[in-house]
Amino acid sequence: MQLKSLSLALATTALVALSLPVLAQDKSGTNVGTTAEGTAPGGASTMGLAQELYAVGVAQGDAVTVLAAAKLAASVQVASAEPAALDPAKVTVTDDQTSLRKKAAPAAPAAPAPMMNDGTPRAAGKVTLFTATSEDEGAADAPVTADAMFAKAKELAADDEAVLGLIEDAMAEGTRGRIGGAVEWLSRLPAGQTDVWEIPYYGNSYAEVAIVGDGDANLDVAVTDENGNVICYDVSWSDKLYCDWTPAWDGYFYVTVQNMGGSRNSYYLLTN
Repeated sequence: MQLKSLSLALATTALVALSLPVLAQDKSGTNVGTTAEGTAPGGASTMGLAQELYAVGVAQGDAVTVLAAAKLAASVQVASAEPAALDPAKVTVTDDQTSLRKKAAPAAPAAPAPMMNDGTPRAAGKVTLFTATSEDEGAADAPVTADAMFAKAKELAADDEAVLGLIEDAMAEGTRGRIGGAVEWLSRLPAGQTDVWEIPYYGNSYAEVAIVGDGDANLDVAVTDENGNVICYDVSWSDKLYCDWTPAWDGYFYVTVQNMGGSRNSYYLLTN
């Protein structure tokens, strides 16, 4: 199964999907179909890439790189949403990090509705499991916003009038030409605890999930289908993951996020 962490090298590369000959009536296998040729990553990928690029720019003290990250973040129109409560009896997770996955799932409804015609954001449910191992709230309260990125770019530019001019031009450009359709949920996950998200997707429709942490703690992440099959996962020392695929049928997918660090990580879960 494909491992895919969100990095500068991979953030804009589509996950290699498994092509399985699944009949419409057969939902017993892995819920992954064939991704249409020419399908391009969308807002979830762009927002994740912006966070990665911002971290590189700050580490290098490079205002131009931070500006590039800010422009990427500002280019995506994101709707914020609150998850419904997910029944903890429906989920079982394992502490075995080499096979991080959701072991059991409820049956998917006949026709889940990931995006309504009137623009209603995709529905999602979440449950948080286990007991916190630390009360440390970490240094950051959430991933960095586009406005904060622009502010940091100005700080790093100092008295460089040319770069400051580029920043002002980018800020004046505002939201023109934004990519729409991304939805974000913010979760403040204490050390030692695990979030399990339940998210519906249409079959034969391109799907994206991104986890973007605040950098305070390592997050281990897995995306599985309703049968417990792993679509993608990341157990590296990172708090970011990007995963895209095309479901073969209408169904629920589960995103398991485990805080493996010593402090809270306030992360965004983003979908297309």
